[in-house]
Amino acid sequence: MEKKEETKDMEIDLSFIFRILQKNVIPLVLSAIVFGVLAYMGTTTFIPKQYKASAKLIVNNRSDTSERSVNNSELTAAQSLANTYSVIIKSNSVLQPVIDKMQLDMTYESLSNAITVSPVNETQVIEVSMKSTDPSFAKKVIANVVKVAQPVIKDVVEAGSVKVVDESRLANNGRPVGPNAKKNAALGAAAGLAFMLAIVFLKELFNKKFKTENDITNTLGLPMLGVIPYVDGKDFTK
Repeated sequence: MEKKEETKDMEIDLSFIFRILQKNVIPLVLSAIVFGVLAYMGTTTFIPKQYKASAKLIVNNRSDTSERSVNNSELTAAQSLANTYSVIIKSNSVLQPVIDKMQLDMTYESLSNAITVSPVNETQVIEVSMKSTDPSFAKKVIANVVKVAQPVIKDVVEAGSVKVVDESRLANNGRPVGPNAKKNAALGAAAGLAFMLAIVFLKELFNKKFKTENDITNTLGLPMLGVIPYVDGKDFTK
């Protein structure tokens, strides 16, 4: 018996929610559209475009340049060294000379936070990248970081070498990599929909008026004896 009552209450609640959504479908859609358009326009108008410059290095766990083949153990060691080399590239020994050489108005910490160094797909290849609103600036910084890093790595590690695979260049064919206006528009539309849903349900929650016969019977717990129909004044005169 209790399960039937719970099922009935759930059906009533779902139908109630569906009626609210159906009645307010236009405001919900309009809110999503307005917030989405505003987010898109705000992104394209007020948020500066970001460009990405990157270069790729390949690391070896031996410093000799002989033509002998590299075995699996040496390749595995080189892959593990990629993480070590990443730390060295972002160290003060590399970045501070870059700051001094380019006469950058940046601290070591700010430049370190702006640069990303990571192994590519768990290989012995390292990608050094930077995002900036000035594409030529990002490209020059990465080029200098790669140039300064090579002798520093050889000096610090004492065994191993690093060679440039890809010189510093702009990603995405020189086009901006951010911000993502479409993504922000979708997030804005979702936020607008959520905002209007909250308003609609709060309005219904604080509305204590009886709107249907079920509202009366469910609230008062009394049987319905009769209903006075609504008659339009114009129809009544006819």
